[in-house]
Amino acid sequence: MKILSGLAAAALLAATAFTPAMAQNILTGPTGYAPGDIMVHASLLGVIPMNYNSHVGGLLAGDKVHASASISPEIDASYFITPHLSLELIAATTRHNVWVDGPSGKVKVGSSWVLPPTLSAQWHFAQIGPVRPYVGLGLTVAFFYAPDASAFLKTNHLKMGGLSTAIGPTLDAGFDVPITGNWTANVDVKQMFLVTGTHLGGGAVSALTELDPLAIGMGVGYKF
Repeated sequence: MKILSGLAAAALLAATAFTPAMAQNILTGPTGYAPGDIMVHASLLGVIPMNYNSHVGGLLAGDKVHASASISPEIDASYFITPHLSLELIAATTRHNVWVDGPSGKVKVGSSWVLPPTLSAQWHFAQIGPVRPYVGLGLTVAFFYAPDASAFLKTNHLKMGGLSTAIGPTLDAGFDVPITGNWTANVDVKQMFLVTGTHLGGGAVSALTELDPLAIGMGVGYKF
């Protein structure tokens, strides 16, 4: 209880100390960027599908669909319209295994590559110490390609259909930390909201799932 009371007191103190002037500075103060700047990041990206609501019909009705996490390199570029507003485009591709989980157990049905270009508008806040934080809102279009059926499907002479293209909004938050010259370290987190579907065995089994992947990137950036 003492710990909770201390945290509550600290939160109240922070709230009373956070004046309108401070809020104005965070929103409109210097960010370290200028109109026309281009920031390019090269990162290691972890993509973690949340695998929320899924529906399987046909021969495996009632089962659940899961896609595995994956790691890959990623590159993005941001163009600054103002010191605070930029447009960012990311490029990366990851490979994910697809599983069906039901009363009979967990069965791998195959894998697929995904290319999810994402365009985001980002708002960069005033630099806080060495940290340059930002938030963003964007749109992701996920293209799935090169599906490969698992040994289980091939043994049973079944084919894995392609996953349907998914389009959805994306929330973004991250920060840059200047290292030296125009170089920075970067951490970025994106929550994508994507729904996709597939079919197996020529339609004998259909599946629809909310992948809603969480994409976490860590890397370096260079400002041109």
